Amino acid sequence: MGLPKANRLKHRRDFVAVYEQGIRRHSRYLILRALLEVSINDSLVTEPTRIGISISQKVSKKAVIRNRIKRQIRAVFRELLPYLPGGWKIVIVVKPKASECKYEHFLRELKQLLIEAEIINGY
Repeated sequence: MGLPKANRLKHRRDFVAVYEQGIRRHSRYLILRALLEVSINDSLVTEPTRIGISISQKVSKKAVIRNRIKRQIRAVFRELLPYLPGGWKIVIVVKPKASECKYEHFLRELKQLLIEAEIINGY
């Protein structure tokens, strides 16, 4: 089961905007890039946080391994979604060493990266 449709970052222009204007935090296995969307009309309705995952063939030549890593990262975000405030665009870039990671590593690292980027509060 993937992320809800409203929480998916799908378009190339969104990825490019996050890469060009967003903040960057990194850990051993992951790079987090995030951009806070600015509301034009300052309404109380905010967009939901949207998440994209970027993983290259440098991580593994096998699509099975790359897809397993993406599934694990999506599962971590499904768990963290209630804690994420609205209005963020987040791109996770997977480093080549991540093929040896387990779910718990991704959970710990993503929590730490989100706290460092001040997207969620440390608790």
